Amino acid sequence: MDKHSWIGLLLIAAIIVGFSMLNRPSKEEMAERQRINDSIRIAQQMEMEAQHLSDSINATISSNSEQTATDTIDGEMLYAQLSAVYGPFTPAAQGEDKEIILENDKLRLHIAAKGGRIAQAELKEYKAYGDTVNPLTLFRADESDMSFTLITSNNRILTTRNLYFEPIQPNAQNVIMRLKSEIEDAYIDFVYTLPDSTYMFDFQIVPHNANLVLAQNMNSLEMQWRQLIPQQERGRKFEERYAHLQYMTTGLDQERMSEAKHDTKRESGKVRWIGYKDQFFSTILIANDAFSSCEFESTPQQADTRYIKAYQTKANLAFDIANQQSASMRFFMGPNNYNLLKSYDDNAENELVKLHLQEIVLQGWRVIIWINQIFSFPVFDWLLHFGLPIGIVILLMTLIIKLIILPFVFASYRSSAKMRVLKPQMDEINAKYPAEKMQERQKAIMELYNRAGVSPMSGCLPMLFQMPILMAMFWFFPIAIELRGQSLWWADDLSAYDAILTWGTPIPLFGDHLSLFCLIMTVANLGYTIITMQSQATDPNMKFMKWMMYLMPIMFLFIFNDYAAGLSFYYTISLGFTILQTMCFRWAIDDKKLLAQMEANAKKKAGKPKSGFMARLEKMQQEQQRMARENAKAQAKKYR
Repeated sequence: MDKHSWIGLLLIAAIIVGFSMLNRPSKEEMAERQRINDSIRIAQQMEMEAQHLSDSINATISSNSEQTATDTIDGEMLYAQLSAVYGPFTPAAQGEDKEIILENDKLRLHIAAKGGRIAQAELKEYKAYGDTVNPLTLFRADESDMSFTLITSNNRILTTRNLYFEPIQPNAQNVIMRLKSEIEDAYIDFVYTLPDSTYMFDFQIVPHNANLVLAQNMNSLEMQWRQLIPQQERGRKFEERYAHLQYMTTGLDQERMSEAKHDTKRESGKVRWIGYKDQFFSTILIANDAFSSCEFESTPQQADTRYIKAYQTKANLAFDIANQQSASMRFFMGPNNYNLLKSYDDNAENELVKLHLQEIVLQGWRVIIWINQIFSFPVFDWLLHFGLPIGIVILLMTLIIKLIILPFVFASYRSSAKMRVLKPQMDEINAKYPAEKMQERQKAIMELYNRAGVSPMSGCLPMLFQMPILMAMFWFFPIAIELRGQSLWWADDLSAYDAILTWGTPIPLFGDHLSLFCLIMTVANLGYTIITMQSQATDPNMKFMKWMMYLMPIMFLFIFNDYAAGLSFYYTISLGFTILQTMCFRWAIDDKKLLAQMEANAKKKAGKPKSGFMARLEKMQQEQQRMARENAKAQAKKYR
């Protein structure tokens, strides 16, 4: 390497080293991380010890229930043993694990005394697939756990999952779960408030003279939150694809964990909310301030279990003991309904306080997202408000889409018709210029296009305008919760596949069933392809591409067999409208009149300068011919 290369390498190395030094955590940050890691390790050890001690005491009390405590158990010794583990929270070391029920017309929450946590959450307006009686259960007691780490004044490290809370003033929509200590006026309250007719509720951790029982330097709460996501829908494979852990930073950056594989992530910035999502439902935890030092983990589950994903989060919350600062959060437990999630920002004063919960709904790429947000969700919701059957809603939405893209479809068909009427002249050019004279053939074809006023791109551009809308529908129907549980003819759930035939052993790339709507869509697509290919002028040298066009509908049968029946129904109706449009275009466009019009336009254009596109294209061809001649001369000189 020369001197300049060495200098470049040294500068790059210096930049990398300098960047690493600037982004290296400070001593305070490193000390805090070490303290947190030590706390986790010690807390885990203490949890095991505490649980073993509590279990042994309970067993002793149970086995000696007929004798007095003074005869069987040394109460002071037991209290001393518990105190050695639980410190000032020894009174909460034992208790009765009962549940308090909070509910409104949408949610039913089971609050457990042990841990003061939400042990079970039910959505009253929804049912799990195959269950027409019971409300849908987001999670049960053994499927979810939320715990907080406490450091006591005598340096005991506890987690709230092993402590018993006492319900204070419970009613249908409010409860205070109190964690008592040895000091009567020193305690911690978990406050749950469930308003009417909403999927969002408040959760506060409120200290009362906690500085008397907790470490004075404790200025944050470490949260551990895990949850198993059960299968709720018919198609496990499809549900796994739309289930993921997602969070949003205070800078409004969206981060999504992998849906297909085990994934871990550490977030150094502030996090506004954390979402545990499956295909149609989510549990979202929102910090009124922010989470910090977050660690996330997402793990797909084995196919032979009832769970599809396991999510886990470790994060810190501001919790200043000295200043009696509370930790305030909100929970959303409900459907992934785009309009509902968006409505939680209706009263937001500015962009900084908006939650953007609707971003948890997977909508596709950026252009697709815009189309769905501007068109798909509003139009679909507007049609539903008329109380129409879901099949009619999809039919009307398809008709609206077809009317929007009608000018582009007509332009594409007219371009194809022009190419078709020019086929005899193109055949003459192909016969005049054999394959060995490809450049001359292309030049003659371009001159024919110029005279006839045909652009090779005129048929492609209208299709490019249609594609974003078609792709938006591909993303929209699988995430439309409005289709969930809606039946149409033989399909009992338009959000899942409509199997009319199933078998035990899955076929690779196909599955263990056959979906009827998908089969009908494939037949309609094949019929449309046959009609289209018969009406188009095709190059005899492009036979392979012609067969590929016939093969594509068969490939769609494999691709869409697992997809929502509503999507296949939409594509079937869309193909029906397309075939009807094609028949109308054929009636409206007469080939002989079109050819006569093109010839008349060619005479008018004679002597006029070529269009910019055709001039550039011809210049490119001339340049290619020149380069080809030069290459030929160079090769000839080489072998002389």
